[in-house]
Amino acid sequence: MSMAGNLRKVRDLGRVSGLRKVARLARRRPRVDLSHPARSPLGSSVVNCVMYRDGVRVPGGSDLVDTVERVRKHGDGFVWLGLHEPTDLEFAGIAELFDLHPLAVEDAVEAHQRPKLERYGETLFAVFKTVCYVEHEQLTATSEVVNTGEIMVFVGQDFVITVRHGRHGSLGPLREELESDPQQLVKGPAAVLHAIADHVVDDYLNVTDAVQADIDQVEMDVFAENGARADPGRIYQLKRELLELKRAVVPLARPVEDLATRPIRVVAPEIQAYFRDVLDHLMRAKEQIAAFDELLNSILQAHLAQVTVAQNEDMRKITAWAAVIAVPTMVCGVYGMNFEHMPELHWRFGYPLVIVVISVACLVLYRGFRRNGWL
Repeated sequence: MSMAGNLRKVRDLGRVSGLRKVARLARRRPRVDLSHPARSPLGSSVVNCVMYRDGVRVPGGSDLVDTVERVRKHGDGFVWLGLHEPTDLEFAGIAELFDLHPLAVEDAVEAHQRPKLERYGETLFAVFKTVCYVEHEQLTATSEVVNTGEIMVFVGQDFVITVRHGRHGSLGPLREELESDPQQLVKGPAAVLHAIADHVVDDYLNVTDAVQADIDQVEMDVFAENGARADPGRIYQLKRELLELKRAVVPLARPVEDLATRPIRVVAPEIQAYFRDVLDHLMRAKEQIAAFDELLNSILQAHLAQVTVAQNEDMRKITAWAAVIAVPTMVCGVYGMNFEHMPELHWRFGYPLVIVVISVACLVLYRGFRRNGWL
């Protein structure tokens, strides 16, 4: 039975005595697969479990139940529990331990949620879409440009639970950065929520800068000398990937604005000032994405116009050459008729004269089309 499965037994136990009994069950957990990049000895989905007091990491065991019991016993500090793609069974005991709302738990386990901010009693539940830029040597009609994941955050008075989905967006470096700034971490769980939001939005800006390089390359190719032969599939692919980025960035504006302006019990006013800075960066990313979308529409329209112009050029050339060839065809057609009394039919210089007339007529037509830009 996994650690999360053992935690489920807290449902029928009292607060203090129950925690101690569950702790004994949790200590009998089996070994887990450490080959997974997000696995840890804490359980199949638990990445880390740390207690903080006065902005400093409290050394000690990494057992979740013992850590929660210590926090509630002393009445200060908070627990930061990190999870990666937990199952229903693994999350059930944790949800019971922290009294999480079933709807929020369902969203955290199932993933594929829209960025949002919800309040369930004393607990705040936030969903962030994480993004990362997928490196590629050359953009093609099937290249993956933007990869997305999710981070769900439960924030209470004495705990922060982060649930991550996807292969990127690890919070390990963020945790280390926060631990190096005790003055910020002492502000409690809301400081962790701000750090996550700031980290996610900074990634948005980094990805938009990388996508801009791809758009610039496509723009150069379209407006090159042979731009009409550029692959329009690359433009459509960029628009699809940009839509994925837009779905992550745009819906997050309202939740961050609420965190920055609306009074929320678990978010102190001093933390709200930091969220206003996050909102400013988020609006920058949102405006860049809107500008990219308009620019790609313009590039696509310009490419279609170039294709139309190139087709018109081809049609004019074909028409001009057809007119030049029509002259000898007409003359040959006339002299191909089987009449006995044809003009100059038995004349010795009739054939050379006809060839000269055809050549002169074709030359006049060619020079005329050439002068008008048709050839």
